[in-house]
Amino acid sequence: MQKRNLYLSNTPVEDALEQFQSALAPHIKQASETIAVIQSLDRVTSEAIYAKCNSPLYNSAAMDGIAVIAAKTHGASEATPLTLSADECIAVDTGDPIRQPYDAVIMAEDIQMEETTATIRAAAATWQHIRPVGEDIVQGEMILPRGHTIRPMDIGVLLSGGIAEIPVCIRPKVAVIPTGTELTELDSEAETSKSDGGIIESNSRMFEALVQKGGGIPTRFSPVPDIYEKLIQTLKDAINDYDMVLFIAGTSAGRDDYTVHVLKALGEVIVHGVAMKPGKPVILAVVNGKPVIGVPGYPVSAYIAYENFAAPILKSLSGVSQNEMPIVQATLSRRLVSSLKHREYVRVRVGKVGERLIASPLARGAGAAMSLVRADGFCVVDQDDEGIEAGATVNILLSRTLHDLEKTVVSIGSHDLILDIVADMMHKESRLSSTHVGSMGGLLALKNGEAHMAPFHLLDEETGEYNIPFIKKLFPNRQMAIIKGVGRVQCIMTQQGNPLSIKSIDDLTKGSFINRQRGAGTRLLLDYQLKLKNINPSKISGYEKEAATHMAVAAAVQSGNVDAGIGIQSAAKAMGLDYIPIGEEAYDFAMPVEFLELPHVKSFIKVLQCDAFKLKLTELGGYTSINCGAVNMI
Repeated sequence: MQKRNLYLSNTPVEDALEQFQSALAPHIKQASETIAVIQSLDRVTSEAIYAKCNSPLYNSAAMDGIAVIAAKTHGASEATPLTLSADECIAVDTGDPIRQPYDAVIMAEDIQMEETTATIRAAAATWQHIRPVGEDIVQGEMILPRGHTIRPMDIGVLLSGGIAEIPVCIRPKVAVIPTGTELTELDSEAETSKSDGGIIESNSRMFEALVQKGGGIPTRFSPVPDIYEKLIQTLKDAINDYDMVLFIAGTSAGRDDYTVHVLKALGEVIVHGVAMKPGKPVILAVVNGKPVIGVPGYPVSAYIAYENFAAPILKSLSGVSQNEMPIVQATLSRRLVSSLKHREYVRVRVGKVGERLIASPLARGAGAAMSLVRADGFCVVDQDDEGIEAGATVNILLSRTLHDLEKTVVSIGSHDLILDIVADMMHKESRLSSTHVGSMGGLLALKNGEAHMAPFHLLDEETGEYNIPFIKKLFPNRQMAIIKGVGRVQCIMTQQGNPLSIKSIDDLTKGSFINRQRGAGTRLLLDYQLKLKNINPSKISGYEKEAATHMAVAAAVQSGNVDAGIGIQSAAKAMGLDYIPIGEEAYDFAMPVEFLELPHVKSFIKVLQCDAFKLKLTELGGYTSINCGAVNMI
């Protein structure tokens, strides 16, 4: 007969978990496997996933109607209708390819159709109602970061991005072992009528569900009686076949409480007894390098022990969190205009800046599937509401946890591929939420208290200096920090072989062009160089055509929609394009100094400074990393 175990410790919960995790650290390794995307729901990515193709794959009609040459519709109006012959237009349905020479679509409801003609009463603009190649997903952009739990909308976007299989964390196998001579199974309703039938075993069924929710594969054992030898043998068998073991009951100081003795005989007991009520007699042990948790037999104690200790360990094995998604109040960063016809669910990014949650609306188009993946939740605009003003307090239905939002660095400003790299490398400690509105848009968001930082690259024409003059001008009475980012090469992108022999800015008048949006640092750099060379922007066909990201510029060039575009070298390289460098610039991060002490901001800076990040820059090409991550006060 074993002696009673009367000497339980009273270790604080946080200390107990830290000791347990430290003891397991040398043994726990998150394994990976490759599975079909269509079977990946609720699985966790083990590495970042990048798009293999554009979506849409080709320029396509966004409406039913007719495809036309926009220039041939000029002059059409209600007063002067224009009739197009069969040679001047073709009928199209939504999703049909739009091929040259057609460059616009007119909706069916705006056309008066005859047998061989179509009459219109308004001119069409170039690219009207056409979804350009890569509008939603651009080949080479990150669709999902490492550590992301696959949702239904993710599966659709992955397939649209040409991805059939993805690497995911292997689901750990968990043995759930109820113990106790007094336990009975609920085999039929007859069992419930017995007054002396023992205790119906239920804890293990609860744990089965919790393990499944946490990404594991549970195997529930039949109850094991309180016989030392049987308990020893059962645990030996489980350790051989499973990644984690939950041993239920027998953890206290009762006459037949053998769990701690069994665990000491087979492995090492790290903690026995935790300063929490209920759940004090929990046992945390390591057997053959695997976690074994002895949980108390009372149901509430068992649940609390699971949430505090089993759930974090299972998460480290499976990558899956178990958190409820709440409704929260947030401040809207931008005005939302809505129709009275519908209730609208606007996808938003959410992060905590200071004491406020800030919600930033994402793309609202029905075809913008990536906005579902990027969104942290939904702002619901009711049917009888025409819109919501910027600065208003709104309810947000979250698709992420509050914990995620509180450890999120909210970045609004200029786009660069390195933001995806940094976000992926930050995933264990915090999150990076990036919204791309251009350098000036980012600085204005920073000034309005809507972001932690603004990535920017702005050349001051008077001094020839990057970034610092703009901070001094926009924030004259506030101490700011500039976190040193990267030096990056801006270039003219052309198709492989450079068919128009473009060699410099002077040659942009040769063919069609795509620009960055107003306020983008890249566009300001182009304007500066055009000014130096006395080139009128109106001489460049497509100067007013805008793209929100460098990768979108690259996709437009690669697809043949345009002959050239302007953007960073790494985007051109990622899309297999030729490029002509036009200069190196400083891509940095502006931030109020009070945010430098936030743990998630420190995590961001830590990534910028690490060797692994600098190696990624080398692989991308077109970057320098001198003083990357250094903080300068302005």
